[in-house]
Amino acid sequence: MLTPPSDTHPEKGVVTQLRAYLAQSDLAEDGRLPPERELASALGVSRAELRKALDVLEAEGQLWRHVGKGTFMGSRPLDTFADIAALARRSNPAEVMRARIAMEPEITRAAAFTATPADISEMRLCLARSRQAETWRQYEGWDTRLHRTIAEATQNSLLLGLFDTLNAVRRAVTWGRLRSVPVRPLPSHHSFAEHEAIVDAIEHRDMAGAASAMRAHLMTVERKLMEKQMRAAGEG
Repeated sequence: MLTPPSDTHPEKGVVTQLRAYLAQSDLAEDGRLPPERELASALGVSRAELRKALDVLEAEGQLWRHVGKGTFMGSRPLDTFADIAALARRSNPAEVMRARIAMEPEITRAAAFTATPADISEMRLCLARSRQAETWRQYEGWDTRLHRTIAEATQNSLLLGLFDTLNAVRRAVTWGRLRSVPVRPLPSHHSFAEHEAIVDAIEHRDMAGAASAMRAHLMTVERKLMEKQMRAAGEG
């Protein structure tokens, strides 16, 4: 019997459902997906069908699994959670931001050279959804997805792995309660215009401009982070 074309495989429909679900969901801070039973129920599929779809996304580097820990968005950072935890214990928010400023502008420079129309479209989606976010968690989910999409656009698996490792450490480092009010980003939130400038430069193949825009954005994030920590220390 002839094998049907790949786009008619029922598994592809489950993969599409899973992609859509993950794009819209508020995942945990560490990027952990819900348990398989819960996820299968939400999608209305069997656990066997879900596992096949998870296999597809894992092969693409969209997620990774750790036995006994769960399934997480992104590609596998380092070898184990212990590596991330050890790095996080030795680090702090200021170090994380300096590492991001050292790495991400060059990732963005590379992305401006290699990004495809599909990459740009995904970045634009992230920009739009971040502006529509109803909570900080939703905003931060789309913010993380934008930065990772930029890393994916380099078409360089090593750069993407380094980005994912740094992002995993960033999530593991204790940042404190830096946001309480308002409950969502204001329309004037600095990142909106800064993100637009980054994506515009990538779309126009402006490698130097893209790197400069990312560096300016991260330096703003760093400055505001330090200001909030100083205020919190003063109130303590």
